[in-house]
Amino acid sequence: MSDLKKVNEEIAETVTGGFQKIEDGVVNGYKKIESAVVGAYKQVEDAFVGRFLTREGETVEDAKERLAVEQTAREEQVQTEEEKRAAEQKARIEASKHTGRP
Repeated sequence: MSDLKKVNEEIAETVTGGFQKIEDGVVNGYKKIESAVVGAYKQVEDAFVGRFLTREGETVEDAKERLAVEQTAREEQVQTEEEKRAAEQKARIEASKHTGRP
C-alpha cells in the first residue's frame, strides 16, 4: 500500500505543479495586458489634456491637478445644493402638515 500512496502523492504534486505553472502564466499575461492598456490610456489622456485642457504656460500635470481641484469643487457645490434642496423640501412637507394643505 505504501507504494500506491507514494505514487498518488507524486501525481498530486505533478498536477499541482502544472496547475501552478498555468496559473502563473495566466496571471503574468494578464498583468502585461493590463499594464499595456493602462499605459496606452495614460498616453491618450495626457495627449487630450495637453491639447485641449491646458492653459497658457501650463504643463499637463499642472492642468490635471487644476482639473482635479475644479472637479472636487463642483462635487462639493452639487452636494451643498442637494442638501439645501432636501432641507427646503422637508420644510415644505412640515409646513403642509401644519396647514393641512398638500
